[in-house]
Amino acid sequence: METNDLKSASTPMSTAAMMPSPILLWRFKVLLFFVWGFSCCKIGWDSVMRMSVDLRDLFLYEAFLYYNPLLLVTMMVWLWGINLWVFSQANVSYAKIFDLDQNHLTHREIWKCATWMTIIVPTSMTAYLYLYSHGEVPLAASQPVLLYCAVVMILIFPFDIFYLSSRYYLLRTLWRIVLPLQAISFSDFFVADILTSMAKVFSDLERSVCRMVHRQVATIAWFEADSVCGSHSLAIPFVLVLPYLFRFFQCLRQYKDTGEKTTLLNALKYSTAVPVIFLSALKYHVFPDRWTNFYRPLWLISGILNSLYSFYWDVTRDWDWSSFTRIFKFSKPHIFSHLLYGRKWVYFWVMGSNLVLRWAWTYKLSAHLRHNYLTVFAVAALEIFRRFQWVFFRVENEWNKMNSKTNIQLSEKDLTEEEEKLLVSNEHNV
Repeated sequence: METNDLKSASTPMSTAAMMPSPILLWRFKVLLFFVWGFSCCKIGWDSVMRMSVDLRDLFLYEAFLYYNPLLLVTMMVWLWGINLWVFSQANVSYAKIFDLDQNHLTHREIWKCATWMTIIVPTSMTAYLYLYSHGEVPLAASQPVLLYCAVVMILIFPFDIFYLSSRYYLLRTLWRIVLPLQAISFSDFFVADILTSMAKVFSDLERSVCRMVHRQVATIAWFEADSVCGSHSLAIPFVLVLPYLFRFFQCLRQYKDTGEKTTLLNALKYSTAVPVIFLSALKYHVFPDRWTNFYRPLWLISGILNSLYSFYWDVTRDWDWSSFTRIFKFSKPHIFSHLLYGRKWVYFWVMGSNLVLRWAWTYKLSAHLRHNYLTVFAVAALEIFRRFQWVFFRVENEWNKMNSKTNIQLSEKDLTEEEEKLLVSNEHNV
């Protein structure tokens, strides 16, 4: 019996000794990640170098068109995880602000999703480059198609896997944004604002799906600018303007429900993006002299107006800088809190970068300035980074409003209780 007891006691100890430590597992995962990244870069580079110089630029432009929307979405998911991490450290109840249930995703789960996206999207792009450079054109053309289909299937998958409640929460929010038939919640216009920063993503998605439908993937037929899916297509400005129209109609709905005139001024802000988009698109459909002498000055004026109006609204309406921000005041000591909390340079950086990137975003909205796809991608990534900064102060402003309302309600409740006590005491004296 003593021998059996010793064996049973030693079994958990031996099992625990055989299990690797979490730090060792984490280092192993990081090592695998770097090996995977190096392999993708090496295979992709060798595949591109196999092509002729004339074909190389055209093919890279096409490959970048299919995959840069998903790369930008991946970047947005990573940054959103950082936003949630800061909120959790600063004791900001984002679940209460966005009216989330108990099964909402934490920053760790968001980062897990972003990690898988970071692995899958570049892997598909590497396979696309490799197969095309080795003459397997049909297999290469199937790579972006399979990836897009997989993304759609994951989003609408009806079974309780892949974070079903969070996926359906996102889909319901998007449906309410497209059809604002009900009262607008904070999460509705918050997500709609983020969609305006991803207008480039939707435009490239439209062009990618168009080429998939017309079977132009891994061909150079799409390079004709005046073709159905070409760079002069009228669908491009219409898709670019959709997020701003969604936000515009949300503001009108808010005015109908609340009667606040500030919502009309907010709607006016989103309407200023419309002439920027369509005046730029006119370059391909009017005579060059007409564009240079008439439409281009109008485009410049509308771009300046949109940038300055949006910057003014960010600083005075979306953010509350009546006091130093508390969003970076963590509950526990942390190096980021020490570097950011109460620092004046944070405000100068946010205001300056917001103004500069607002103007840069106008560059991206202009279809006639899309010749350098790497520059446009960099500008779109910077706009997502600007929105990432904007989220901190916008959520904090909403959190402060909710707390002030709660404090007012509590103070009114306390006054009511004191009045009842006084009435009871007076009746007792009488």
